[in-house]
Parts: sequence; C-alpha cells; structure tokens
Amino acid sequence: MEVFYYLVFGGLAAVVAGLELGKSAKDRVTTSQAFNSFKNNYVLVYSLMMSGDWLQGPYVYYLYSQYGFDKGDIGRLFIAGFGSSMLFGTIVGSLADKQGRKRACITYCISYILSCITKHSPEYKILMIGRVLGGIATSLLFSAFESWLVAEHNKRGFDSQWLSITFSKAIFLGNGLVAIVSGLFANLLADNLGFGPVAPFDAAACFLAIGMAIIMSSWSENYGDPSESKDLMSQFKVAAKAIASDEKIALLGAIQSLFEGSMYTFVFLWTPALSPNEEDIPHGFIFATFMLSSMLGSSIAARLLARKLKVEGYMQIVFTISAFTLFLPVVTNFLVPTSSVKGGSISFGGTLQLLGFCTFEACVGIFWPSIMKMRSQYIPEEARSTIMNFFRIPLNLFVCVVLYNVNAFPITVMFGMCSIFLFMAAILQRRLMVVSDLHKSSTKAQEMVDEDEPLNP
Repeated sequence: MEVFYYLVFGGLAAVVAGLELGKSAKDRVTTSQAFNSFKNNYVLVYSLMMSGDWLQGPYVYYLYSQYGFDKGDIGRLFIAGFGSSMLFGTIVGSLADKQGRKRACITYCISYILSCITKHSPEYKILMIGRVLGGIATSLLFSAFESWLVAEHNKRGFDSQWLSITFSKAIFLGNGLVAIVSGLFANLLADNLGFGPVAPFDAAACFLAIGMAIIMSSWSENYGDPSESKDLMSQFKVAAKAIASDEKIALLGAIQSLFEGSMYTFVFLWTPALSPNEEDIPHGFIFATFMLSSMLGSSIAARLLARKLKVEGYMQIVFTISAFTLFLPVVTNFLVPTSSVKGGSISFGGTLQLLGFCTFEACVGIFWPSIMKMRSQYIPEEARSTIMNFFRIPLNLFVCVVLYNVNAFPITVMFGMCSIFLFMAAILQRRLMVVSDLHKSSTKAQEMVDEDEPLNP
C-alpha cells in the first residue's frame, strides 16, 4: 500500500488523539455520577446498534454479486431498502411515539436481525424482504433511539446542556471508532478466517441481540403526548401541524434532507471518483480513513458544544466547507489532466480529492451531534419520532432517484448537484439562526411585559 494512505491515516489519528488528550477545563463539563451512568449505558447500546449496521455495509453489494445478481438487480434491492424507509418510516415513527420508544428500539433489533438472517438465502424475493426489513430498521435507528434519549434525559431532570455530551460521545464512538473496528472485523471474518461474506451479517445479528438484551433489562419506557396518541392519524396531524406552523422546524427538516441526501450520494460516488480508470485503491483502508475523519469532526463538535457556541452559527461554516469539498471533483476534472492508462496507483487528482473527502467526512462528524442538538431544541416532544421520520421522506426519495439514475449523469454533474444542495443548506442554516434569534427576542420581550403587568393594572 502506498505511503500516502498511511500518512493521511496517521496524521488524522495523531490529530484526533491530540484533541482528545489535550482537552482543557473549558472543553470539559462537570456532570453528576447518575448522568454518567445514564450516558454510558446509552452510548454502549448505541455503539452496539451501530456495529450491527456497520458490519453489514462492506459486504452487502459483494454478497449479492456472489449470488449471481447483476448491477441492475442489486440496484433494485438497494432502492427497495431506501423506498421501504421512505414509505414505512413515518408510520413506524408514529408508532414509536404512540406505543413507546423503548418498544420501537426493540423492534429495530428484531427487524434488523431478521434482515440479517435473510442474507443466507440466494432467493431474490427473500433478499428483497430483507431489504424492506432493513429499511424499516434504518428509520427506527435514526429516530427512536434519539427520541428515547431526549425524553429520558429530560424526565430524569438532567441539565439540558449535558445532552450534547451524550450526542458527541455516541457519534464519536458509534460513527467513528465502532465503524473502523467493524470494518476490520468484517474483513477478518469474511476474508482472513474464510467464513465468507455472510459471516459479517451473522456477527451483526449477535451484536444486535446483545444490545436488545441491555435495552430490555435497563431502559424504561417513554412516549409522546398521551392525549395525542390515541390513533395513528392524530400523530400525523400533530407532526404536520408542527412543521407547517413553525418555520424553525421546517427549516431544520430541509437542512437535514439536503445534507444527508448529499452525504448518501457521496457514499455511492467516492469509489468511482477516486478510481475513474480502475486504479488500484485500498477501499477498506480508505473507508477506515473516512471514519477516522468523522471521529475528528465529532471531537471538534464536542469542544464547540462544551463551550456553548451557537450551533446555528458554526454550522453555516460547516455546510459551506462541505459544499467546497464536494465541488473539488468538478475542479480537478477540468484542471488536473487525467491518465488514460487503466489500473495503476491513485492519480494526483485522486489524492487531492481524497484529502477533500476526508474534510467532508470531518464535516459529517460535526453535523451529527450538532443536528441532534438542534432537533432537541426545536422538535416538540409529543411527536418527535414522527417528525424526524417526516424529515427522512424527501431524503429517501432523493436517494432512490439518484440510485435509479446513477448511470445517466456524469459523476461531475452528481458532485456539482451535491455541492449546490450543501450551499442551499448553508443559506437555510443562516435563515434558521435569524428566525431563532427573533423568536428568542420576542419571547424575552413578552416575559418582560408579563412581569410588568401586575405593577400596572
């Protein structure tokens, strides 16, 4: 493997270690022992849940190809997963608010375990069922767990500022360290030990089962507003009314969809971007480098949140940087000459893009805990899971369209489109900050009026 990859990985690792070991008093928040126990329990469960997801990622496409399916068949399987998340996501989110977030988290484990079991069958219909179950599970993963955490955190009376600590730590481990270890462990099972591409899915099912046991034994149940949870339609009405009546919620949903849509598109595009002439690149090592970059971002986010910097302010910068990094393939395509020789090592343009992609992944690491913090501030508790899954409808629709037309447009056009979306997210983030500040000012003014009223009958 080329020295360049080791230098990038080693440099990122050194920076992450430096940030984590060099935290000052300003970067640390004094918390209670009860909160630390609560936080550690959630982070452990979240890490197990994410390991169940990350273990599957590297071998999904490869497993389907080993069963003899072509690119079109595999593409339809992927579309089924995102389509299932889009169609059923809002329903399961509403059921989480109505029937309980703990039950929804357990449902996630069961659904994903069943999805893993279907990978043992080479039958296309069985695999399609597995993708549908996986789509439902994904909706629960990105809504039910966060909804349970926010409600339980508030119910136990912990400081609202401490919620950022849990978010940052969960993303640092679950979307960073766990992702790296999961990728290496999946490679060990499938290749080094020779168990084949189904082995990582069996390992994922085991980790999900362990996490489910911890949830069942140590988590308490919480719900949305019980007065609004008598039927499913009432939950939809509450969520739709909240989004339509509060510009802050609508802006937050648009920002999330634009960023995550670009992020998932990047997942499909980075491989052909770095190897346009079938260059020999270490995919697993590059993936691990991306995850290390994400850890760097979450470490930076932890510092920003600990110092109580305004999330709405610094996220404008993050989205702008993200837009520039995904525009880099367009620039290099015009300015850097490409080789016509097939194979070989990564090109000079590829190395520039790799550095840009690492920067983008660092922005992703900052995005997750920051968007979680904003959701905890703006989304009402009574329909939290429902609203969060409403946000995922345009996201999943966008990804399905991209997957369906992935061969219809040049890769530079796709990256250019993502860059435009990220610039739009930065503009909407600016608007969200303005609206939020106006709302706080009007609320403060109203409170002052209410205090003066008894003195001036």
